[in-house]
Amino acid sequence: MKGILVFLACLLAALSPAARAARFACNATAPRASTCQALVSYAPPNGTATATLAAVRALFQLRSHRALLAANGLPLSTPPTAPAPSPLRVRLPCLCSGGVGATFQRPTYRIRAGDTLDAIARGVFAGLITYQDIAAANNVSDPNKVAVGQQLWIPVPCSCDPVGGEPVVHYTYVVPAGSSVAGIAQEFGTTEETVLAMNRMTDAKSLLAGQVLDVPLRACGSAISNTAIDRNLRVPNGSYILTANNCVMCGCSSSTWQLDCQPTQGISSSFCPAAKCGDMFLGNTSSTSSCESRTCSYAGYTNSTSFAILANLTTSNVCNAVGMSPMAQPAHSSAFRLEPAWLRWRELVVSLHVVLLCLGYLRQD
Repeated sequence: MKGILVFLACLLAALSPAARAARFACNATAPRASTCQALVSYAPPNGTATATLAAVRALFQLRSHRALLAANGLPLSTPPTAPAPSPLRVRLPCLCSGGVGATFQRPTYRIRAGDTLDAIARGVFAGLITYQDIAAANNVSDPNKVAVGQQLWIPVPCSCDPVGGEPVVHYTYVVPAGSSVAGIAQEFGTTEETVLAMNRMTDAKSLLAGQVLDVPLRACGSAISNTAIDRNLRVPNGSYILTANNCVMCGCSSSTWQLDCQPTQGISSSFCPAAKCGDMFLGNTSSTSSCESRTCSYAGYTNSTSFAILANLTTSNVCNAVGMSPMAQPAHSSAFRLEPAWLRWRELVVSLHVVLLCLGYLRQD
């Protein structure tokens, strides 16, 4: 009876739309450029234990609750027991190696009784990865044979590469049903051509629900020094980040596309050193004329001899500034349903492979 149930579960997975393994190009090789912070889209399954912020933090082994709040632009007063928005943005370290990128060391998952690699990939991690990729990353020769208590690395695809010569924050995005490439591009302030090129798609009509896309999010520029510890800080619109040992909160301004950094409220001033530009404190702005203003801008932090927060006085011309804010989120248009013949054949081959694995399991049961 147990074997029949396993076979039916496998057959159902085989007949459902095949998950498409994602490989994000990540060609950076320089020590500073080959690692970065990327964003991952996660939609907690309804009615499950991962539907709270605390549960999502535990699943992805995030170091702090504040980091999860910052990635989603949520107030710092939001409690861990609050329901998780869907989808939720999760900031994870990304490493480039061999021309592709994957989240570095995290997340991991410990096998429980009744788990299968496919259920972990589709259910626990909401389709961010395929069971084939989990098996390959953990040297699992037979996906049907995993031991309870075994710890697996879940290598979610990501990237650190610039796009069009500009630094971006790469967003690993699971396509919802009813989406279109044009709608996704408009939602995230990029172009349809960029989405197609980055994901090696020849035609927007080949988009599938559940497909994992690499979507570039424009990041704000900054005055951070190249010698600062957080020199690679990148923040996209709609989020903020805590840096300098949580002493500084930096958000992305959609009007200037420059980091807007302020001292973090609620952090002890005795722990956080003051950052000033002459008689101006960090984040303060003064007008020098009707068009020109000066700002005490965040320039990073150092900790070589002692913890210090750096600041520089920057000047901006508001009359000539052209702020390109992200486009408003549109209602998703109907997704194209036509698929090229080669894609349908590939899905058939994958389905047959799953069925054969299940038959092999029954023979051994």
